[in-house]
Amino acid sequence: MPGMMDTILNLGLNDKTVESLAKKTSNGRFAKDSYRRFIQMYSSVVLGIGNHLFEEMIDNFKLTKGVLSDTELDENDWDGLIQNFKELIKKEKKIEFPQDVNKQLYGAISSVFLSWNSNRAKTYRKLNHIPDHWGTAVNVQAMVFGNMGEDCSTGVAFTRNPSTGEKAFFW
Repeated sequence: MPGMMDTILNLGLNDKTVESLAKKTSNGRFAKDSYRRFIQMYSSVVLGIGNHLFEEMIDNFKLTKGVLSDTELDENDWDGLIQNFKELIKKEKKIEFPQDVNKQLYGAISSVFLSWNSNRAKTYRKLNHIPDHWGTAVNVQAMVFGNMGEDCSTGVAFTRNPSTGEKAFFW
């Protein structure tokens, strides 16, 4: 049910693992962009910090640099924004952004379960005649990056048709 529940991508990135990702991919810009996306998403979903605050920081930075697109920002730009994001978290929540991947995981799982009762999820269930008592599950899966370049993408596939339950590959 895409869009019904909260989701968090790039979980497990921190100040140390982002450097490993940069080395493994030979693409520091990609690694830092992925890390800032994770910080932004985690902070919005788990910590409850308004996503617009992060978007404003990015937009203001692009204005000062004289660029229009996120893709025009380089690795050093993302380093600066990552630091600004962490400062925002400290200001808003009086905590450091979690570097412990287990804390990240438990925070993400809890938030996704809690999103079952969000207005968005309630409306989706009502429109699609899904009973509230069915509950939900949380999937934790290895990440496939779709933002490394023009030859990359991601998608979702099922071993059953999610609409009919038919045992057939569905994408």
